[in-house]
Amino acid sequence: MNITADTHQPDAAELSVMRQAMVASQLRTNAVNDQRVLVAMNTVPREEFVPAESRALAYRDTALPVAGGRAINLPMVIGRLLTEAYLEKNDRVLLIAAAGGYTAALLAQIVAEVVAVEEDATLLGLARQALAATPNVTLVEAPLREGHAAAAPYDVLIVDGAVEHLPETLIDQVKVGGRVVTGLIENGVVRLASGRKTEGGFGLAPFLDCDCVTLPGFARPQGFRF
Repeated sequence: MNITADTHQPDAAELSVMRQAMVASQLRTNAVNDQRVLVAMNTVPREEFVPAESRALAYRDTALPVAGGRAINLPMVIGRLLTEAYLEKNDRVLLIAAAGGYTAALLAQIVAEVVAVEEDATLLGLARQALAATPNVTLVEAPLREGHAAAAPYDVLIVDGAVEHLPETLIDQVKVGGRVVTGLIENGVVRLASGRKTEGGFGLAPFLDCDCVTLPGFARPQGFRF
């Protein structure tokens, strides 16, 4: 994925127009229909959560490379994940892959508390700077697949990227009745999927085939052979 930074640096007014265009053309047309999500994505300046050289690209309909081989998800993907999480204002959310902090900032406008996990030190530094004035977001430096059990249980688990396997370690941190949304890689096809944890167990149901950034550390375990 190669994106060349734009040499023109848009000013605040241009970025605001770009943000509104993103909501109109990328979100509303792709079933992002939770008004709270739309308001947050029309309000939070995405350009503040990416490296300075990529600010002009912040509202493109594509994943945006940031650091360490990682990328920030497409706006539409983030919008659909948040919409399908059926967020409630008193929710405590565990966000896996804070990246530069953009998704955490969106969640902070909708729910009570966000615990955002990131393992890349460069991305974590960007997120800490961008979220310094956001008191209901806690940033945790840890392997993505481990989450943050110390603050469990959570009402919602959001994995902001595609994984081959969702570890039980993360599912165990969600309370019974809690919701889970993630990107899922199955037989080489990337889908967005959602599920709800019950007393009887947990499962994911795909709801959309689409491009989604892939997260490291979530390879499917090799099955036993007899």
